[in-house]
Amino acid sequence: MAVSHRSGILAYILEYMTQIRIFTGYFVFVVSTTGDGDPPDTAQKFVRKIKNKSLPHNHFFHLHYALLALGDTNYANFCNGGKTIDSRLQQLGAKHFYATGHADDGTGLEVVVDPWIEGLWDALKKTFSSMATSDQQDTDLSDCTQDNFHKNASGQEKNKSDLEVDLHLLKLSETDSQKGKAITSDSIDVETLSTVLAASLKQSVPPLSESALNVPALPASYLEVCLEQETVPSDKDSYHEVSISKAVQLTQDDAVKTAISLELDISEQNLAYQPGDAFDILCPNRASEVKELLLRLDLQTQKNGAVQVNLLKNSSKKAAKIPLHIPQNGSLQFILTWCLEIRSAPKKAFVRALADFTQNSSEKRRLLELCSKDGSADYNSFVRDANVCLLDLLRAFPSCLPPLSLLFEHLPKLQPRAYSAASSSLQHPGKVNFVFNVVEFPARPEHPARTGLCTGWLAGHVSSILRPLGTVPASERLGTSALPKVSTLNGSKCHLQVHVRPRPSSTFHLPADPSVPVVMVGPGTGVAPFIGFLQQREKEREANQEATFGEMWLFFGCRHKDKDFLFREELERFAHNGTLSNLIVCFSRDEPDAAGTVNRPTYVQHNLSLHAKNVASILLKDKGSLYVCGDAKNMAKDVNDTLLEIIGNELQIDKLDAMKTVAGLREEKRYLQDIWS
Repeated sequence: MAVSHRSGILAYILEYMTQIRIFTGYFVFVVSTTGDGDPPDTAQKFVRKIKNKSLPHNHFFHLHYALLALGDTNYANFCNGGKTIDSRLQQLGAKHFYATGHADDGTGLEVVVDPWIEGLWDALKKTFSSMATSDQQDTDLSDCTQDNFHKNASGQEKNKSDLEVDLHLLKLSETDSQKGKAITSDSIDVETLSTVLAASLKQSVPPLSESALNVPALPASYLEVCLEQETVPSDKDSYHEVSISKAVQLTQDDAVKTAISLELDISEQNLAYQPGDAFDILCPNRASEVKELLLRLDLQTQKNGAVQVNLLKNSSKKAAKIPLHIPQNGSLQFILTWCLEIRSAPKKAFVRALADFTQNSSEKRRLLELCSKDGSADYNSFVRDANVCLLDLLRAFPSCLPPLSLLFEHLPKLQPRAYSAASSSLQHPGKVNFVFNVVEFPARPEHPARTGLCTGWLAGHVSSILRPLGTVPASERLGTSALPKVSTLNGSKCHLQVHVRPRPSSTFHLPADPSVPVVMVGPGTGVAPFIGFLQQREKEREANQEATFGEMWLFFGCRHKDKDFLFREELERFAHNGTLSNLIVCFSRDEPDAAGTVNRPTYVQHNLSLHAKNVASILLKDKGSLYVCGDAKNMAKDVNDTLLEIIGNELQIDKLDAMKTVAGLREEKRYLQDIWS
C-alpha cells in the first residue's frame, strides 16, 4: 500500500478506511496543528469526510489506532488538530489500542515523543501476541481480528500461519503553520509509507529489529579473480555424453506430481551397470538465471572472458586454496553454468560477507540480522527453509553488489544428481532407464515459482520428444524413434544429450543366490531400482527354467490408482508371469471402494503390517533380504518403525531387542536402503 505523494496520503487512507468493515485496521496517526487550532492542510479532506453526519455511529468499529498529536502551548488550542481527529474517530466507534500522546514543541517534542514511541512498540507487541496466542479473545479484540483467525474442527480458534497485520504509520503533516516552521525533530522517525508488521526476508520486527546483534566475524577473503579476453574451453571430466532415445510421461496430467521416464543410449560408451546402480546426471544452472546474475553483477559484457583465479597474497584465511571445481581459463558463463551451485541457500558466512557489499543501511542491517546468532530463527524461516538462493537475496537487497571473487569463495560446487537405474542390461542391452518426479517449488514471498534444478531442466530438455502416458505401446517400448535435431551447449547439431557417469552401488543388488527371497518397498519413484531387479530376474528365469528362485514381494504405493501408478502394466505383467510373487499396492488419496473398506491401507508401512507374518518369515526364517527405496525423512523412517514392530511381535521381544535384531540384518547386508532426503 505504497503512497507516492504525501499530499495524497489522507485521500488514500480514507479510501482504505472505508473498507474497515471487511479488513481490520491498525493505524498510527501523527498529526500537527495549524492556523487557529486547525488540522494541517493535508488532513483537511480527511477531516471533512469523517465529520460527515451521515456516517453511522459504528462506521469505524473495526479500527484500532494510536494517535500522537503535535502542538505548541505558546499558541491557542494546543494540539487541536490531533484532538479533533481523535474525538471524531471515537464517536464513529474506533478504539484506542494505545493512549494518545500530546507533544509540546514549546518545552521540547522529545519529552513526550521518545517515551510515546517506545511504549508504542510494547503496546503493539502485547496486542499482537495476545491475538496470536489466546483461544478466547475479549470482545474488542475479537471484533478487530475476525479476519486473522480461523476455527478448526473442534471450534477452537487458531492463528493463520501467515498472520500479518498492517501497521499504517501516517504522518499527516510536517509543518506547524502557527509558528511557520517545520516540525522535523530527529526523534520522530515515522515512515509515510505503510509498513507490514510481520517479519519477512527483507524486514524484521522487534525485538530483533531493535536489539544489538551478535554478528559472526567477517570471513576472510582469499581469492583474486581476473577476466581475460580469450577463453579456453573446459572439459567435463569423467562424464559421458549420451543420447536420450526416449522420454515418456508416466503420470496423468492432473496427477499431483509429474513423473517422467528417460531411456539413454549408452551403447557407444560401453557403460556397464547392474540393477541397483545409479547414474550421476550433470545438469546446468538455468540459462535465464545465469543471465540475470551476470546482468545484476554488471558482467554481461565479460561473460565470454577467460577466468583466472589466484590466491590473495595477504589473505588471513588459513590453508587457503583455489577451489578445484573452478577451472582455470574457463569462461565466466561456463563457470556460472556448470561449476557453481547458484541455487544453493547461502550459508550465514556468505550472508555476512554480502552485508559488507551492501550500500543501503537498512538492507545491510537486515542481512546482518539474518547471519547473526540473534536472527537464527529468521534465517531458518526466510533463507534455509524457504530455499532462497543468491539471486533471491540480490533481488531483495538491490544495493548489494558483491564482487565475483566473493561468489567463487562461497558458492559450492554444482553437484550432479544421482538417479537409480530403472532397467536391466540383460533385458535392455545398450540402454539404461531412469525415472524422476519434476520437483516444484511454489511461489513464495521470498522467490518466484520454479522447478527443481535438475528435474526441471530435464523436463524442459526432453519436452520436444516427451510422449504422454498411454501413447507408447508395450511392443514399441524398447525401440528408438527418430529424434529431432537440437542445438547443444557447444553449438553443434546433434540428438538430445546429457552428461552421465556410472555410480556403482557396493551393496544394493539382488542376492548372489537367486533362491533367496526378497521383499522390496518402493513407493512412487522409489520403485525404480526394483523395476531393474524384476527385469533381471525375469531374464534369469527365462535362461534357467530349472533353477530355484526365491519369492519376490513388492510393496508399492502411490496417490491415485488412475493417475500415478508408475509402471503399472509392467508390474502387472511381472505378477502375471510369476516373476513377482506378490504385488501389494496401496493408494493414499483414492476414495474408499463401494464396499466402504474400513482401515484400508494408506501407505506402504500399513501393508507391511497387514503382511507381518510373511515379512517376518522371509527375514527371520528364510534369511531373505529387505530393500527400501525412496524418501528418507518420512517413508523410510515409518517403514523402519513398522519393521521393529513386526519383529518385536513375531519374536515376542521388547523394542530394544528388536532394534538389535534389525541392526543385525543391516550388518548382514539383508536390510538395505537407497534413500534420499
